[in-house]
Amino acid sequence: MTAARALVRAARPRQWAKNVLVLAAPVAAGVAFQPSAVLPEGLAVVAFTLASSGVYLVNDTIDLEDNRAHPTKRFRPVASGELSERAAVAAAAVFLTAGLVVAALVGWQLLGVVALYEVAMVLYSLGLKHIPVIELLVVAFGFLLRALAGGVATNVALSSWFLTVVGFGALFVVAGKRFSEMSMVADAPAAIRPVLARYTPSYLRFAWTLSAGAMVMTYALWASSLQGAAPGGASLVSAVPVVAAVLRYAMRVDAGEAGEPEEVILRDRVLLALVAAWAAWFLYSVYL
Repeated sequence: MTAARALVRAARPRQWAKNVLVLAAPVAAGVAFQPSAVLPEGLAVVAFTLASSGVYLVNDTIDLEDNRAHPTKRFRPVASGELSERAAVAAAAVFLTAGLVVAALVGWQLLGVVALYEVAMVLYSLGLKHIPVIELLVVAFGFLLRALAGGVATNVALSSWFLTVVGFGALFVVAGKRFSEMSMVADAPAAIRPVLARYTPSYLRFAWTLSAGAMVMTYALWASSLQGAAPGGASLVSAVPVVAAVLRYAMRVDAGEAGEPEEVILRDRVLLALVAAWAAWFLYSVYL
């Protein structure tokens, strides 16, 4: 039982919330609750959950020695010894393979998306994470593939505006996380993440500010393109809570408090309220 619990912890269940992004395309297209879409989109979420868990285990195995010297990562199951290196590698192989098998049940297109995700993330773990800028783009690409998977699984045509919004939104979160990580240990940023030694706070501020602006602009353009299906252009009005949420999240980034994005969102009640307001208004504009 101890090994099983350690394996679950190593799979980082808190991070599974990111895979909800798979539902973005079918929800935006108004097909998420159709009987024909429920099973494939659910399987797509499961496929990415398995694939991402496998990637986390690969990363923890490759970074074993570095994690053991890290102030917080040393408590991860592989680094602490709760889960053996051999068991972690075996579990990673099972998770990665299972993700591909589940994706194949939906279709070859989803299989291709999940396979591309796994390859990109493994390459990230093997060395791309040490290359400035490229590492930001690769992580953002992982989020983009999740959104793409939802469209592929439910046969939803994805607009270029939708993909651009997701891409810039992901880059905003990733660059903001790096900025917060650097703020936490300004004297020795490489102690948390080696690539931080190659960045400056001003550059990372520029990166997340640029991404935030681009995301807001492209969201407004994307929402405008949905006006035909929304009474009175209601979808465009949803840009208001989006801007407010971006400003709120940016405040947390600027304060160096966005090192763990999922915790920021779940613990900030104002931010949660803004996200809920956006979701309610957007669903109204699409489904009613």
